[in-house]
Amino acid sequence: MDMIDATQVARHEAQRQAKRAGAASQPGREYLSFRLGAEEYGIDILKVQEIRSYEPPTRIANAPSFLKGVINLRGVIVPVVDLRVKFGCDAQITPITAVIVLAVKGRVIGAVVDSVSDVLDLPHEAIKPAPSMGAVVDTSHLIGIATVAERMLILMDIESLMTSAELGVIDTVG
Repeated sequence: MDMIDATQVARHEAQRQAKRAGAASQPGREYLSFRLGAEEYGIDILKVQEIRSYEPPTRIANAPSFLKGVINLRGVIVPVVDLRVKFGCDAQITPITAVIVLAVKGRVIGAVVDSVSDVLDLPHEAIKPAPSMGAVVDTSHLIGIATVAERMLILMDIESLMTSAELGVIDTVG
């Protein structure tokens, strides 16, 4: 899996907009796929502002372990959440570790992932609902599961995750 950069995302977005201009309605939705440990996840591409290589953030005293700190992104102080730590994955920094910069509820947040794969156009029928696992596993932040070739892609509602009381990166009030 090759890591894609912000210019590739921008180029892909321009191509997508050109396709939409030529079509009355576009079925499905596009997702940015990335890895956390051995699993592959996807988030709505419209929530992605840019993709950056990992640079150590400035640590914040007494922050939870999944909040790595903050970075200065062109004058904006951005909190950086390590999704690998949050989901109990090994959090080794490698040359392909990336930070997905997200625009969620008017705020900018960085999410550390093991690697970024590609942008996938998934038709609605390819997305199956997340299975209910009772109180054992919280699936409220999952949109569903998609199968792409031989790969299973766990689709996350990143806005719901970032505004959850458990993660608490973005206030839900205000």
